[in-house]
This record gives sequence, structure tokens and C-alpha cells, in this order.
Amino acid sequence: MFDKFSRSWELVKASAAVLRSDKELMVFPVVSAVATLVVLATFLVPMIGWRVFSQGAASSVIWVFLFYFCQYTVIVFCNSALVAAAMIRLDGGDPTLADGFNAAKARLPSILGYAAIAATVGVLLKRMKDDDNLLMRIVGGGLGAAWTLATFLVVPVLVHQEVGPFEALKRSANLLKRTWGENAIGNVGIGMAFGLISFAIIVVGALLAFVAAQLSLALAVSIVVLFVIGLLLLGVYQAALSGIYAAALYRYAMEGEAPPAFRALQLETAFAAK
Repeated sequence: MFDKFSRSWELVKASAAVLRSDKELMVFPVVSAVATLVVLATFLVPMIGWRVFSQGAASSVIWVFLFYFCQYTVIVFCNSALVAAAMIRLDGGDPTLADGFNAAKARLPSILGYAAIAATVGVLLKRMKDDDNLLMRIVGGGLGAAWTLATFLVVPVLVHQEVGPFEALKRSANLLKRTWGENAIGNVGIGMAFGLISFAIIVVGALLAFVAAQLSLALAVSIVVLFVIGLLLLGVYQAALSGIYAAALYRYAMEGEAPPAFRALQLETAFAAK
């Protein structure tokens, strides 16, 4: 367990080194976060006004599907722009924001197709996880984990190859299975590292806010706001790191050679077949 955590931390540092060389890459997750909030507000207001979920199961399913479709479109589009720019940086280039977004626009039909697939799967998994049957919820959770693993390299495939969404899904699963087996330790490691950092920020923020509340309510609120902003920035940073790591992982899968920033880590050992 210690070796896995240590290796995950090294992967985080290598991704951070790439990100430090091009801080503009953090703009893509920011755009994604703002756009998803806009989509959420766009759906939430009419949902409350029209009482969508009181009009029957069919209306609810259609509404949830449309929401998922719009959210996935925004997220996958911005992730595609991030990965495209990250690939340019990993190849030694100096990408601009326009380079990333133009690459994503060029793959828009495939992105929309994948968003529709992801939305359909999302609706089905949500229904399974919300089921009263415990076994059904467990199966839904397992299928959700399998789906996440299978789609790990979908975005790099969509960006780099002239294929449709179904073929991108197939190639993503095949690349992961063929090269590293089933356990994406590196990706999980990044999430685990940032999860620990986020937990520490929450604990420290809560303690400081509690102490400040004894002196001034306004001071306590200010501290809470500052720590919430810190958590949001940390989320943006994590998203950028994950995009860089996905781009590097895809390139290694295709070429059998890790990008310069990752070679010292022996990237192939970050994934162990069960």
C-alpha cells in the first residue's frame, strides 16, 4: 500500500511539472466548471417551475437524460480541448487555448455521439443505484466502476483518432486491457492524493471557522468562503493534472514510450494486471 501511495505521489509531481510549464491548461477545467453550472441552472429553474418530477416517470427519465447529455457534452468537449493541448505540450510544443478548443470543435460530432451514449448509461446506472433492491444497487455500483475504467482513454482516442464514439469506447477498453490490465492505479492515485488534501483543507477550515466564530461571525464566514474557494481551485488543478496524465497514458499506450516528464517514473509499473 505504501509503495502504491508513493508511486501515486510521484505521478502527481510529474504531472504538476508539466502543468507548471503551461499554466494555461488550467483554463479548460475552469471553463468546464462554469459551463456545467450554467447547464445546471438552465435545467434547475424550469424543473422547479414545471414540476417535472411530478409529471410521471417518462417525463422524469427524459428530463434526466437531456440534463446528462448537456452536462456530458460540456465536460467531454472541455476535456477534449485540455487533452489536445496537453498532447501538444507533451510533444514539446507550446499550445494556446485556441489550439485546444479548435481540436475539440473538429471532433464535435463524435463528442456529441459519445455524450449521448454516456447520458444513456448514466440514466440506467442512476436508476439501478436508486433501486430499493440492495443487490441492484450493488450491481449498479460495480457496473459504474467498470464503465469508468473502460472509458478511461475515450477522450484521448476521440481527440487523436478519426473514429466515432462506439469505436472510441472499444479502443479505450482495448488499450487499457492490453497494456496495463485492469487496475488504473495511477489515475486512482491522483484522486486519492487530492482526496486526502481536500479532507485536510476541510478539517483545518472547519476548525479555524469554529475558533473565528467565537470572535466574529463575519470572520468565520470569510474563512469558510476562502476555504471553499481553495477547494474549488484544488478541483481545477486536479482536473488539469488528470487531463495531462490521460494524454501521457494514451501516448504511452500507442507508442510504448512515456513522454519525457514521465520516463523516470517507469510508467508501465504504475499499472499492474490482476
